[in-house]
Amino acid sequence: MASALSHASGPDSSHRIDPGALAWRKSSYSGGGNDCVEVAFTPGGTAVRDSKNPAGGMLRMTASEWDVLLTAARSGILDRR
Repeated sequence: MASALSHASGPDSSHRIDPGALAWRKSSYSGGGNDCVEVAFTPGGTAVRDSKNPAGGMLRMTASEWDVLLTAARSGILDRR
């Protein structure tokens, strides 16, 4: 069984974060389903997880890494072809 605390590598990897203590949110475009990602802001940046499996872990990144990801997503460079 997966631990409730994350200690993944990343910007705040020296700090364990309880995913249940974060304010997770989904895009308003998700339609209320569970086929999307959820985002939460952390003291060291941003955390992202799969809404279908919230206990499955999270990806943590710094604020600047989050900005790069958003810029790439908005530009279309990450679109499947």
